[in-house]
Amino acid sequence: TTVELASHASAELHLPYCVGGGFRSVADIRKMIAAGADKVSVNSAAVANPQLITDAARAFGTQAILCAIDAKAVPGNPNKWEVYVAGGRKNTHIDAIEWAREAARRGAGEILLTSMDADGTKAGFDLEMTRAVTQAVSIPVIASGGCGSLEHFAQVFAETDCDAALAASLFHFGELTVPQVKEYLRKRKIPVR
Repeated sequence: TTVELASHASAELHLPYCVGGGFRSVADIRKMIAAGADKVSVNSAAVANPQLITDAARAFGTQAILCAIDAKAVPGNPNKWEVYVAGGRKNTHIDAIEWAREAARRGAGEILLTSMDADGTKAGFDLEMTRAVTQAVSIPVIASGGCGSLEHFAQVFAETDCDAALAASLFHFGELTVPQVKEYLRKRKIPVR
């Protein structure tokens, strides 16, 4: 059904899009790319089998492979984060910074970094974690988790080297629109496309 959805989306949308969830092999990814997705996001399967990133990047190019990292702070150690899988339910005890470096080395073209601590709080992005990952890798990083206002978007761009910022519920529930966010950032001299 996801392949069918991607096929319908590519017929209707005229912008690049990424599909995530359930990719366990290059063959799975091939089906999604063939259906029209510009890129795929891998997470749990890549943690279980890092070679998946390498093989997929060789097959489709780094621009087609996004590595999603769900991370949470280690209690008592504010400068250490660990990777979670299975929709954020299972701690792997893998250091998030090291995993980001490995994903980049293996050919991921970008990282979607979600703070499990900030996600859903609307209290702002996890600036420390985002800063640590953007300083550790040279590929684009998308900050995710915790956005609750226009100011949070400006803050994550001003205080980290992230390349993009993701918000969900703000848009889903109509609290903000994408054009509002872009205009707000432009007024603050933060370049947006």
